[in-house]
This record gives sequence, structure tokens and C-alpha cells, in this order.
Amino acid sequence: PSNVRSRGQETILQSGLIISGGEPNQIEVLRELEPIVADQLNRHNFMRRPWTPRDYMPIDQQTGRILHRVEDPDQAPLLSPEAQAAIIVNLLTEDNLPAYHRTIANNFGLDGPWGEWTNQWTAEEDSHAYAIRAFLDLTEAVDPAQNEEMRMEQMKRGYNVEKDPLHTLAYVTFQELATRVAHRQTGIATNNEIADAMLQRIAKDENLHMLFYRELAKSALDIAPNQMMQAIRDEVIAFEMPGANIKGFRVKALQIANADIYDLQRHLDEVVMAVLQQWKIFERDDFTGYGARARDELAEFLVKL
Repeated sequence: PSNVRSRGQETILQSGLIISGGEPNQIEVLRELEPIVADQLNRHNFMRRPWTPRDYMPIDQQTGRILHRVEDPDQAPLLSPEAQAAIIVNLLTEDNLPAYHRTIANNFGLDGPWGEWTNQWTAEEDSHAYAIRAFLDLTEAVDPAQNEEMRMEQMKRGYNVEKDPLHTLAYVTFQELATRVAHRQTGIATNNEIADAMLQRIAKDENLHMLFYRELAKSALDIAPNQMMQAIRDEVIAFEMPGANIKGFRVKALQIANADIYDLQRHLDEVVMAVLQQWKIFERDDFTGYGARARDELAEFLVKL
């Protein structure tokens, strides 16, 4: 194929992933992972507790009155500027779910256990944006018209990345954990019991999603250690959240970081290192050649980070 070139016993894909002679290709890795996907899906369903967005609506269940609505122009805003920036970024990130579904489906397929997981993951994620948007619209913590305008603009921007399956598996592990941390810290920053409970519930979903991908990536490391190590290095070094293309993202990111909701130190300690330690990246002895080089390059990057 035109996107492949050879170097001795190695094949280099356009993505930069190197496959040495005798190593499984990515389709073979995905096939070997299928029974593990089924096991992890069963584990996920056993651990997850069903919920509905209505459980966290800011509505008095007895009177139907909307709680915490800012009705007086002289009334203090419901959310601080930093909490508002964080919850907007979280919501707009969740909004692009159709694009995420396409990316996951293109990499893992929609047949068998992979397809069952992808569809269920999409259904669970759909609740997150709905719950957050309902809270903001009902309380008018963010102007509803402005909120809808931001949603339309962000979804028209879309989200499109070119990753192969192993890079995707590495990325979603870090991304799901980063999302869990962001939702949890945002909930605390809202200083609002309903928003905090809602975002804590969403964070629990994101944590289960992370565990699913983390265990699959761990198995992929056993099946194709050098290829997976290279993918992990690439995704840690080039990592960005899927909401990084939000209009005004840099300004909001600075607000969020300055409020200690999510900053580079938290990303390093609670996301990157937490996952790498679970995978025992710096304790494994099965990396050779380009895989060993990739681990060394990752270690150098972490020092700079």
C-alpha cells in the first residue's frame, strides 16, 4: 500500500507506528483482544449503577420549582467565572459525541464485543451532555441562547483525528481518566450541591470507561509490547483533550488551571503517571529495539513535563 514503506525487517506505517517482522499486525491484536473485550464489558455492567439525568435536575420534587435559578439581576452569579469556564468546556467536549462514536467505531469496528461496547459506551456518554445542559439551562447559570450557540458552533467544528487502533486505545485510556478528573474537580468548584452530585455521578461513569480501556491496553501490551509502547509514548507526548478546538479554549484553560481545577501538574500526577504505574511501564522487561527506545523517550519527556 502507498502508506507503507520498509526498512530492513521493519514496516513503517504512515502513522509512524513501526511493526517489526514477526510481530502481530493491528487487526490480529484486535482479534486477540475480543474475548477480553467481552470479559471487560461484563465487568463494566456489573460495576455500573444505572441513573438518569432527571435524578440530578435542579427541580424540587415536591413543588416542581426550579432550584438555584438566578432571577434577580443584582443576584450573585450561581457559578464563579472559573467554575463556569470549566463546566462549559466539559459540556462542549461531551457535545461532540457523534464524532467520537465514528472514531471509535472506525478503529474497533461494530461487530461482536467491540461493537457492543462502542454502542453502549455511546449511550452512556449521551447522558452526560444532556444532564449538564439541563442543569445550565434550567438554572440559567449560562445564558441558554448563548449555550445553544456554543453547542452549534462546536458541533459544526466537529472532531476528526487520524489514529490507528493501538494509538486510539492508548489515547482513550488517558482521555477518559482526564475527563473523570476534570468533571470531579469542576463539581467541587461549582460550590453547588446539585451540580457537584451530578458531576460526581458522571465522573464515576468516566472512571469505569477508563478502567475498560486501561485493561484492554494492558492486554495489548502483553500481545504487542513494542507497538503498544510506541503508541503510549506518542499519545502522552502529543496529548490534548478532544475539546481543545473549542472557541476561546486557551483563555478558559488558563482560568481552569489558575483555579486548580485542572492544570499540568494534576494532569501529570493524576492522569499520566497514574496510568503508567498501573501498566508498570518502567518495570516491564519485554520491550526491545524501538519499543525500548520509545520507553526511554517517554521517560525523558516526563522529566521535562
